[in-house]
This record gives sequence, structure tokens and C-alpha cells, in this order.
Amino acid sequence: MTKAVKALTIAGSDSGGGAGIQADLKTFQELGVYGMSALTAVTAQNTLGVQAVYPLTEEAVAAQLDSVGADLPPEAVKTGMLFSSAIIRTTAAKIREYGWGRLVVDPVMVAKGGSPLLLQEAVAALVSELLPLSLVVTPNIPEAEILTGMTITGLKEREQAARLIHSMGPRYVVLKGGHDDGTDGVRDLIYDGQAITYLSSPRIDTRHTHGTGCTFSAAITAGLAAGDHVNEAIQTAKAFIHAAIEHSLGIGSGHGPTNHFAYRQSQREGQKNA
Repeated sequence: MTKAVKALTIAGSDSGGGAGIQADLKTFQELGVYGMSALTAVTAQNTLGVQAVYPLTEEAVAAQLDSVGADLPPEAVKTGMLFSSAIIRTTAAKIREYGWGRLVVDPVMVAKGGSPLLLQEAVAALVSELLPLSLVVTPNIPEAEILTGMTITGLKEREQAARLIHSMGPRYVVLKGGHDDGTDGVRDLIYDGQAITYLSSPRIDTRHTHGTGCTFSAAITAGLAAGDHVNEAIQTAKAFIHAAIEHSLGIGSGHGPTNHFAYRQSQREGQKNA
């Protein structure tokens, strides 16, 4: 019997199901990876915004990570919403304790509607404690601005920011381009410490983009868990999130969730037509 590969997400819960733990586990499942979770906070949210945030204690986070580490060691790990410096330090300590090397850090800071998901005092802990442990970090442009203190208005600043973030410790920086105001497509920047490359895709005019960052980073994590090279995992994640946005579910009155079924469905249809 073939053993399943396992991925762990350390993040907050989204009661609307479009982001956070829920999005991560859906993505893991769709990409054929067994998903596990350690909850950092419970949020009350829907497509209209975040109504409340209830962070867990660092002891509760540590207990969950110990349970997974003792019995179900993951092949890859991702972090999402960590909320506070105490939770970040606890998470980093457990990652070091269990030697989890394939770490993807999604530096979740602000919800789609503008609600803060990371305390301001926690940014320094994210940089000092977690980024040096990460294989891949996946900031969007506003998150990159917070991490670097820069204002990013074009590709030159984006490349400079990627180099600065790489100097903080991660081996790969994926600076996402979805927040760029350009109309000529979405360009995600990848920097491995030597070369900068871009992955491009058409821009889709839709308001249903809730959870795109969580889903993208979870797809990278699933690929790493399955043994893919980082570049291959990023390319698959790019295709996964593009399909998820393109084939909208059309639910909710605000920023609706992406369609986590779309990538596998498109693959099945492609096989039928081959």
C-alpha cells in the first residue's frame, strides 16, 4: 500500500470557507495530498468582511503542533494567519524542534476587506523568527511593502523588494502581482537569490478573489509535499489559482471565494478531450 503524503497548515479559520484553514485543506485534497491543520485563531467572516477575530493561546497552538509532530510528520508545512508575535514564536520553535524543512510562509496581514489579521507588533517576529526558516515566502505587493518599508509602484521596486525579502532568510521569494493596477495581465515575480523570473497569466475581471493568497500558497505546499521541485510547485500553484479564479462559484454578496474544484475538473475534461 502506498503511503499518502501529508501537508500541514498552521493558520486561522474562515467561517465563510473561502480562505484560511478551509481553503488550505480543500487545496491539499484537490492536489492529492492528505491535509492536517493547527488552528491559530477563529474568525467570524463572510464575503462581506471579517466581523470578529478570536486568537487561540500559544499553548493551544503548541499542543496541536505537538500532536501532529508526534504521529503524523508532514512532508511540507505552510503558515497563514498567525496574528501575534507569541503565536509566531511558538510556531517557529515547533518548526525547529521537529525539523520541518519544506516551509511555505504566506505572510497574511490584512483581509480582503481591510481587517487586520496580523498585529503590527508581530511583523518583526515574522521577519526574525519565521522567514529564516522558510523555503518559500509568498507576499502580495501590500505585504511586501510592509515587510520592506518600501513603496512599490513598478517592476523595478518589485524586484528590489524581492531581493530585500530574500535577504531576510527565505530561499525563494514569490512576490505576487495580483494587486498591480496594470491591465496587461498578472505577473508574479520569483527570486531564488540568483535570478528573477516572471510567471504571467491573463487578468480576470471578477470580485470573487477571496482566499487567493491562501489557496496559492497551499498549492505550492502540496506540490512540495509530493516531492516537486520548488519551481514546478509554483507553476502548478499558478495554474491552480488561475483556474479557481476563472471558474467562479459566484456566491456571496461581497468578495466571493474562488473555486477549488476548478483545476481538477479542467484536468479531467482535458483528459476526456485528448
